[in-house]
Amino acid sequence: MFPLRDTVRSRTFPLVNWFVLGANIFVFILMTSGGPGSFDRLTARFALIPAQLSADRPLEYATLFTSMFMHGSWFHLLSNMWTLYIFGDNVEDRMGSGRFLVFYLLAGLAAGLTQLSFDPTSNIPTVGASGAIAGVLGAYLLLFPRARVITLIPLFFLQFVEIPAFYFLGIWFLTQLSSGLLSLGAAGSFGGIAWWAHVGGFVFGLVAVYLFARRPLVYRQWYRDEFWPW
Repeated sequence: MFPLRDTVRSRTFPLVNWFVLGANIFVFILMTSGGPGSFDRLTARFALIPAQLSADRPLEYATLFTSMFMHGSWFHLLSNMWTLYIFGDNVEDRMGSGRFLVFYLLAGLAAGLTQLSFDPTSNIPTVGASGAIAGVLGAYLLLFPRARVITLIPLFFLQFVEIPAFYFLGIWFLTQLSSGLLSLGAAGSFGGIAWWAHVGGFVFGLVAVYLFARRPLVYRQWYRDEFWPW
């Protein structure tokens, strides 16, 4: 399933969401335009490598943040940024730009710590915004469960289907969780993806969303897709 857009419009300009999108693209261009070996050197220095974290090297913990702005390929970057583009503006609209930025960074931190706890001895660099974006998805699930996601489903022919956000994101989370459980018995990174970072970020989004979202009482229902829990 490939999401194309959602049915909830943002009422404010998503300044932070666009800033995060631009920052990720800028970092990837920086990584790939530095000449031979630049990509590997920057990855080795700023990616999250669990085995290198230790109490006597406290600066290494900064990679929990730097790694969330790095990506391993153009496809990795574009798929993450597209997902953030679709869902991030609505979450920022409910939280406000300042709260959303803090929420996003903390979701990425929670994602990195979750991955670290499940694979603490790994020497495989972990990069990507997907853990932080998973937090955005978890928040979106509770804030807009009745919104619909227009989704491209490639079966025998291309189909465009409107799927309720609750089901779309629920299926996505179960996929990440099941893949994470399968990875527990695998040597190294299962499929090259940090599944537990996705799980940790999503759970953080579910738990922390109402600490950052404005109280529903200050809103009225502008669109019929919006859902306000009382």
